[in-house]
Amino acid sequence: MATKQRPFHLVVFGASGFTGQFVTEEVAREQMDPEGSSRLAWAVAGRCREKLQRVLERAAEKLGRPTLPTEVGIIICDISNPASLDEMAKQATIVLNCVGPFLELMYWKYHEKAAEKGVYIIGSSGFDSIPADMGVIYTSSKINGTLTAVESFLTINSGPEGLCIHDGTWKSAIYGFGNQNQLKKLREQSNLKPVPIVGTKLKRSLCVSCRWPVSYCRELSSYSIPFMGADVSVVKRTQRYLHENLEQLPVQYAAYVTVGGFASVMKLMFAGLFFLLFVKFGIGRQLLIKFPWLFSFGYFSKQGPTQKQLDGTSFTMTFFGQGYSHSTPTENNKPNIRVCTQVKGPEAGYIATPIAMVQAAMTLLNDASNLPTVGGVFTPGAAFCRTKLIDRLNKRGIEFSVISSSEV
Repeated sequence: MATKQRPFHLVVFGASGFTGQFVTEEVAREQMDPEGSSRLAWAVAGRCREKLQRVLERAAEKLGRPTLPTEVGIIICDISNPASLDEMAKQATIVLNCVGPFLELMYWKYHEKAAEKGVYIIGSSGFDSIPADMGVIYTSSKINGTLTAVESFLTINSGPEGLCIHDGTWKSAIYGFGNQNQLKKLREQSNLKPVPIVGTKLKRSLCVSCRWPVSYCRELSSYSIPFMGADVSVVKRTQRYLHENLEQLPVQYAAYVTVGGFASVMKLMFAGLFFLLFVKFGIGRQLLIKFPWLFSFGYFSKQGPTQKQLDGTSFTMTFFGQGYSHSTPTENNKPNIRVCTQVKGPEAGYIATPIAMVQAAMTLLNDASNLPTVGGVFTPGAAFCRTKLIDRLNKRGIEFSVISSSEV
């Protein structure tokens, strides 16, 4: 809670960045909720006071709240100045980090230190990967038996203005794929015991009709390709945590994104080939960063989406799960129950992500008794599996629902 030593409940770090300005608006919107608790002291943080002030002024105009800039604190700090980051963190109960992605390296470097200090570091708390991670947990809670495997299919729905993503997300993908070898070495050095496979091994057989690289999902009447984001890694880490710490049976998981018809498949395959080829080399990464619109076939740009594009875009994530009703799950016993759930929400990158981040922060503040008993570096599912985060998301427009459930 806010005290003289920590005057702010929330600090939005990187508030003047493209994503940060939307997170700032969402925090302000949360504080306007008449059903919410009393208003919390909060601040924005970044390198330039003038830019931070303009972000607050834009949020005030958009939300019709002219006094907002005078109600929010401003903290000047810079990632190149560690002392300034220390001062920023000392003033906050929770920091909403909009500066860069958390990687698995965070766990190996800081988990034990965070546990010692009672600090909770929760990465992937935006669209990657709260819908997927909490969606698997939700699906597990809605099956009448034991869930053993899940496939998720992400569908992005765009309006007449089309779809566009800011090149900051594009850069994160470039750096992420560029460091794949480092991540592979890190995983090999960790020497983690394999998580047991419960029941029949997932072989992409729930609802797809062919294998890599393109599948056809009969239930969704669409071609699909493997989802290359962080979801699979995050969900697997959550399932390991639930198995090792809460003695739950781990769920196998695979993630896909639907791409519509055959023409879309070919377009994305060419874009993917260019990306995977260029990202391996330094000069290739420079070209990808310099010309995002060209190499992404128009999906990414330095300007980012317009408000009309944001308003016309939404996402649906459909989960197909299978498991066992009463029999003990074994490799020889076929699953005899299935469940289908969905998570639906607004535009993923700059509307759903701020909602997810802010509601994760509010859960940390208001549902602390249901968090892991000690601090550390956690995935969203590991941190929030016992909390009311899903209820909070449902109230904010990221809706979890059961589509069907049946015995086979």
